[in-house]
Amino acid sequence: MDKPVMLVVGAGQISMAIARRMGTNQKIILGDKNFDNAQKIGQVMQEAGFDVEPITMDLSSRESIQHMIAIGQQSGPIMSLVNGAGLSPSQASIAAILKVDLYGTAVLLEEVGKVIAPGGVGVTITSQSGHRMPALTPEEDKQLALTPTEELLDLALLQEQNIKDTLHAYQLAKRCNEKRVMAEALNWSQQNARLNAIAPGIIVTPLALDEFNGIRGDFYKKMFAQSPAGRPGIADEVANVAQLLMSPQGSFITGSTFLIDGGATANYYYGNN
Repeated sequence: MDKPVMLVVGAGQISMAIARRMGTNQKIILGDKNFDNAQKIGQVMQEAGFDVEPITMDLSSRESIQHMIAIGQQSGPIMSLVNGAGLSPSQASIAAILKVDLYGTAVLLEEVGKVIAPGGVGVTITSQSGHRMPALTPEEDKQLALTPTEELLDLALLQEQNIKDTLHAYQLAKRCNEKRVMAEALNWSQQNARLNAIAPGIIVTPLALDEFNGIRGDFYKKMFAQSPAGRPGIADEVANVAQLLMSPQGSFITGSTFLIDGGATANYYYGNN
């Protein structure tokens, strides 16, 4: 008997929090490039009663994305997508960040959009970083939204000589994610499905702890200390937003990005820094 399928990309704390909130009575296919991570998160969820199948999945590879989808389809209709995968500025090179966070996410949204079942929903995790860079031109935003996926990395604004550092690459990737969500939401609507993004600020996860202890650690600690919330967030607070977006209560919301950062972006632009 077919069972609704949830695809979860990235075996991290935010992905798990959302899957635990929304994955009841679904077959959860949990993909991560590091299979040990997928197994560990999968075991935690299995021991809590969820039906989870951990697999190896590389977000930068279209073939790997298609393979994950095919595994899901063996169990039933693809009803939901949670994409929490990505590389941070302290973890990778400019090229790797663009290949995974920007290109990979664009391909994932495109491929899942081809098979999402009627009534299906998706959320992809972006970042407040996309809100912290100077505005792009309308033409550049349109390029990020609509350029065919296999041509994205050829765009002039994404060439390494035009990118200052890994943080700038990350900001561009997250800006692109949000524009792709807007464009892909139109495609998903043809299947009566919805797609949105969540842009978290500093959320306590193993990745964030790496950042706290990295070269930008003092910067990040100062950022959340000066924010109106005065603290970093936790994964379950992101899941609260995802629960609205993925539930019937969010049925009028698609193609949107929700910023959840404790007011850090507001302070960045208008605070007394």
